[in-house]
Amino acid sequence: MKVIRVGLIGTGYMGKAHAIAFKTAPAVFPLSAKLVCEMVAEVDADIAAEKAEELGFNRSTGDWQQLVNDPDIDVVDICSPNYLHKKMALAAIAAGKHVYSEKPLALNAADALEMTLAAEKAGVKTLVGFNYAKNPTLQLAKEIIEQGELGDIVHFRGTFNEDYLADANTPFSWRLKRQFSGSGALGDLGSHIINLAQYLIAPINELCADSQTVHVNRPLNGQPDQYDTVENDDQMHMMLRFANGAIGTIESSRIAWGRKNSLWFEINGTKGSLIYDQERLSELQLFKPEGPSDRHGFKRILTGPEHPDYQHFCVSAGHGLGYNDMKTVEVRDLVEGLAGNKPLWPDFRAAYSVNVILDAAEQSCKDRCWITVDRDAQVLPKNNKKSVQSSDQ
Repeated sequence: MKVIRVGLIGTGYMGKAHAIAFKTAPAVFPLSAKLVCEMVAEVDADIAAEKAEELGFNRSTGDWQQLVNDPDIDVVDICSPNYLHKKMALAAIAAGKHVYSEKPLALNAADALEMTLAAEKAGVKTLVGFNYAKNPTLQLAKEIIEQGELGDIVHFRGTFNEDYLADANTPFSWRLKRQFSGSGALGDLGSHIINLAQYLIAPINELCADSQTVHVNRPLNGQPDQYDTVENDDQMHMMLRFANGAIGTIESSRIAWGRKNSLWFEINGTKGSLIYDQERLSELQLFKPEGPSDRHGFKRILTGPEHPDYQHFCVSAGHGLGYNDMKTVEVRDLVEGLAGNKPLWPDFRAAYSVNVILDAAEQSCKDRCWITVDRDAQVLPKNNKKSVQSSDQ
């Protein structure tokens, strides 16, 4: 059996989620290769050694470049802050490693494209952590749409709202500096719902966006009466036009009190509708106008063994899966793609298309106009008349 050795850079929230998935995937799925947690890299050697012991990795280092260039590492897994993704990914690609990276792929579309082209030229495989799309419930939603059960899709409305920064007294962090994080709620949360919208509906051709920073100054941790200025958005929303003719809206907020993981969408077609809520992640609401009108209503579907991937986790419907289970499916896809030389999705190319939309949204906010995205996912100059440009131009 082929052996795939993983090197993990970063052991924070997402790094731990990846580590859990690496350990869980072989117990859940009949993998085509042996997965080995080989090395952890952290900010210093002591922390790295501690995390390697905690997360079950064989070795550790305080120098991520040592991990990238280690001959026994096959896949470099990047769970560092956003601004480090490009540097680490390009170094891994130059060393001939496959790359598994968290989202957003880069701080902007230009950097994401550079990373994409480098990976494609080197012939290495890439995977980006838009893990919500791996949920069996969303695989079911995709199946319902592709089989035409909703008819022609005409509208998408999606949100990803949380309250992790709703308290104005929450201390300042790297996520609030553009040089480290890029955009705020747009990139951190909005990137997920943008990825899902394009996955379930069609590429986004045109958009008009607006954003706002509500808590402009935040206290510095451990420094009384000291504040720093927030440089990116607390909340944003946009209107959309898709390549298949559908229209829609997307919003994201990191200051929405009471919202913990409110990735939610409703899809309307000519024959029915779907509703999904990540806070009820093993449940799908389906409406079809069938039977007497006085009996119409949304039907609740609880995912179970009949649906994609669920059977590997549980033999009974309605028991539900969790966030880490979606990461486990993602790791399964990584292993199978590498072991069988199969395409991976979402790869750097797909993640680049999300970065393009993020850039277009910020440009729209700045210029207060509609932005057109061409067929090759390049942001075109704004229309000076602030009208919608044709996606065929």
